[in-house]
Amino acid sequence: MVDIRELNERIQRESAFVDILLNEVGKVIVGQKAMVERLLIALLSNGHIHLEGVPGLAKTLAVKTLASAINASFSRIQFTPDLLPADLIGTMIYNHRDESFSVKKGPIFANFVLADEINRAPAKVQSALLEAMQERQVTIGEFTFQLPDPFLVLATQNPIEQEGTYPLPEAQIDRFMLKVVITYPSRDEELLIVRENLAQEFPRANQVVNLEDIVRARRLVKEIYMDEKIEHYILDIVFATRYPERYGLEKLKPLITYPASPRASIYLAHTAKAYAFLRRRGYVVPEDVRALCLDVLRHRIGLSYEAEAENVRTEEIINEILNKIEVP
Repeated sequence: MVDIRELNERIQRESAFVDILLNEVGKVIVGQKAMVERLLIALLSNGHIHLEGVPGLAKTLAVKTLASAINASFSRIQFTPDLLPADLIGTMIYNHRDESFSVKKGPIFANFVLADEINRAPAKVQSALLEAMQERQVTIGEFTFQLPDPFLVLATQNPIEQEGTYPLPEAQIDRFMLKVVITYPSRDEELLIVRENLAQEFPRANQVVNLEDIVRARRLVKEIYMDEKIEHYILDIVFATRYPERYGLEKLKPLITYPASPRASIYLAHTAKAYAFLRRRGYVVPEDVRALCLDVLRHRIGLSYEAEAENVRTEEIINEILNKIEVP
């Protein structure tokens, strides 16, 4: 049996750094609280995140600021059609003096890796990134290197500019724990953004958290209690994308080409626990699952031609499932 009271007390103590970290990031990033929170959830759940939004919404700045506040290594890779796998992971360099090869590591060897406009890279580069994301290792020549821990890939994608882009393989999209769609700031938030950029000195984030704090918090997140009813609730949501007729959602059947994979169930459970941690709770409630359903599922449900013809969006299907499935 899990002692919820004792676990809650531990969560209260160990999660104290969350508010400090969010306040520090908030000095630089105005608004976009949902995006920053999702970045933390991905970090605590040991997953990767896909950020989609038009240029100028502080995607790069948010990642860089978070890395500064945690004192983590950060690298930004601008994906272009002429990028090679060696530009990402590194290569073997021949030394004439020693008549031997040595390994030159690429920018992938960092705690936070920002893959900017990931859909501009060709398939070979995407497959190299895929190994790093899934296996947490990189192979250069005959050598295999473990990537630093924590290791987080944050990929951005511009939804409005499709010329010269390569569609991401479904297998790679599925490996992103979260896909977050970023919206424009409010009028008041944009006024603050303008003032910050007109100031004599742009604000910077200071280190307030160590990597050890994040690693320790990850271990604690796994201990958060999830009742069996919550587990079945997660499975009901995912299975409703596969067999909608079983849940009284027959009209969704012709709209879905391929449903959510088992990773959806795994990631919903992981992220729900991380969300509970951010809320200083030692147990998961249904609202934790519902809060992250869109971000976990929106890139895991393939729409049919019929759905596209009727302008049905993935978010509408997910919301319909959430409204139908009984909350425990």
